Amino acid sequence: MTFVFKPEIADEKALKKVAESFRRYDIRLPLFAELIDPVAHLGDMAADLKSVDPDAADSRNLFRVHWHNDAERKGLVDVPDHIVLPKELTGVDAKIVIALGNRFPMIKAHKVLPAYACLVQRLVSGNFDPYSQRAVWPSTGNYCRGGVAISRILECHGVAVLPEGMSQERFNWLESWTLSNDDIIRTPGCESNVKEIYDACNQLSQDPDNVILNQFAEFANYAAHRAVTGAALGRIFDALNGDGTLNMAGFVSASGSSGTLAAGDHLKQHYGADIAVVEALECPTLLYNGYGDHNIQGIGDKHVPLIHNVMNSDYVIGLSEAGSDMLNLVFNRPDGQDYLKDYRGVEPELIEQLSALGLSSIANVLGAIKLAKYQKLGADDVIMTIATDGADMYSTEQPKALQKYFGNRFDKTVAAQAFGAQIIGASVDHVSELTRIDRERIFNLGYYTWVEQQGVELKDFDSRRDQAFWDQLVDDLPQWDKLITSFMG
Repeated sequence: MTFVFKPEIADEKALKKVAESFRRYDIRLPLFAELIDPVAHLGDMAADLKSVDPDAADSRNLFRVHWHNDAERKGLVDVPDHIVLPKELTGVDAKIVIALGNRFPMIKAHKVLPAYACLVQRLVSGNFDPYSQRAVWPSTGNYCRGGVAISRILECHGVAVLPEGMSQERFNWLESWTLSNDDIIRTPGCESNVKEIYDACNQLSQDPDNVILNQFAEFANYAAHRAVTGAALGRIFDALNGDGTLNMAGFVSASGSSGTLAAGDHLKQHYGADIAVVEALECPTLLYNGYGDHNIQGIGDKHVPLIHNVMNSDYVIGLSEAGSDMLNLVFNRPDGQDYLKDYRGVEPELIEQLSALGLSSIANVLGAIKLAKYQKLGADDVIMTIATDGADMYSTEQPKALQKYFGNRFDKTVAAQAFGAQIIGASVDHVSELTRIDRERIFNLGYYTWVEQQGVELKDFDSRRDQAFWDQLVDDLPQWDKLITSFMG
């Protein structure tokens, strides 16, 4: 496998052919600078984009692959859409702020951003030919949807690889966007079965026409989130901190591919925020070198992603799948919503916004609550996190949770019990404040996946200990923008 793609042209002749085709079909590619600050760079396009369906296979939707889309995903907003959760909902004094990923185009999830970053770097460097090769997108759900969407609007043949146990909504979407059902490869197991995904990809890679864009190992995933998502979260905080009294105490995100965690590196660099990694207690890989299965969909585990900047992480927080499963019911069923309004005093407008939180998004909120309790944060402290996707991606999971936890009975009393157990009763157990030795332990655990199983050179694997390695990935983005500009002629 190629370790890191540098902003250099690999095949000038092949690149010229693809570039000419893109110009012929009037396909434009946004620059990373435009995605980092779309209001400054894309304002002139706003009127033209308003006529474009954000869910259409239209290449103009590439210019919506950022955090500044409005609620209809047609216009631009100066400050990315977000929710500030009050104490009535979290039980803690600290402000928990969630950026909303369902504002992204085509898949209503932020994973379309790293999918674009990964493919565009290969395209403009001559490392991918959309007319002869297939783009294979291994994922536990949203990244492969983002990859298929990006592939389709860039004249590529996209293939999704994901566990068969993921939500039915993911498969419904894929069936409507792929060229055929053969382009949806279902691997054994659920969220935790990432190794099975890698095995399928290794088999596919025997055909040189299959190009694997593995989100867990593609450093463009890291760079895009650190630069684009990090800047977006910074703007949200700055807007909230008009009088300068707030402190950004932390950034919380589930591990997943660890791409989103890169935003924490930006927030630590510019605001001094701690970085907390969330994982399922049913599969506590980082906490306890553990294993198992769980249903917090979107945070694939049993390994340490190659693009996780482990040496810059500060906390690991474990929480049970029961939390996100139960609160998905509380937030989205009438009896649960009535409880929040009548007994917790949560404003109806905020209750309506909670549908923007999917399973991993709820897990992020629970992780933020645990961090706030652990650090004993006050009203002037802010914890930033993100909602990867919304509840509409998990409607078919609700009946399963209703049967599993409540025997198909759900009313205000049951909602109160679930809320009390998962939020008010959230404890600081399974919170690990990482020492240097802890970071080394987690870093070393990745050796068995990436060096022994996936063939990464040891020197490349070890180079990731140095923060300068990660900084360079972001420093290279202006060079990538030059290649994109050259590609577009």
